[in-house]
Order: sequence, then structure tokens, then C-alpha cells
Amino acid sequence: QLQFVESGGGLVRPGGSLRLSCAASGFTLDNYAIGWFRQAPGKERERVSCISNGGSITTYADSVKGRFTISRHNAKNTVYLQMNSLKPEDTAIYYCAKAAGRVNCGNMDNWGKGTLVTVSS
Repeated sequence: QLQFVESGGGLVRPGGSLRLSCAASGFTLDNYAIGWFRQAPGKERERVSCISNGGSITTYADSVKGRFTISRHNAKNTVYLQMNSLKPEDTAIYYCAKAAGRVNCGNMDNWGKGTLVTVSS
């Protein structure tokens, strides 16, 4: 059964860092692009970042460029999101998801259950 498990969320002070992990099981990650998304209370879900199957193409939302870094370790079937210089507006549930294709994150067909990130002093 195809499954994602996100981890690494928690409470952090503004300016702090967290590293989220997305571990996949039931399929091989290296055939698909993977995205990180987030949904803040009262807001729509937004795409934070996407990485192609081989890791050579990455994209970021303008709001996180220069602060977040997406990476993947296909041998471990895991994708990461390093989040630095966190701001209160980064508070959200963060989800990873599998794309239907190898490069873009426009069509996501499987989702994890999410991990909560809270940025507060």
C-alpha cells in the first residue's frame, strides 16, 4: 500500500529552523516528482516546493525562496524540507505528496497526513 509519513514538525521560535522528512513506502520514489504543501488555519492549501524525480529541478513559492530547501534521498525513499529563518506566517500543517509525473507538481495523486509546524515566541 502506497503511504507517506511526514515527520519533523513542532514548535519553533521565529528565526529558528526545522527539517521535515517525508518517508515513502509501498512504491519507489525515484520515478516521481514530490512536493511539499502547507495549509494554514483559515487559508487554502498552497504549494511550498517541488523536486523532480532525479532532484535536478526544484521550485519554490516566492514566500519561502532563500529560506527553504527541498532535497531527496532516493535510496532512502525520503524527501526533506529544510526550513530556516522561520516566520510566524510559516505556521501551518505541512504535507508531502506524490506527483503523477517525473518533473512537475501540477497533478498530485497521493498525500501524506501532514505534520504541524508552529512558529511562535
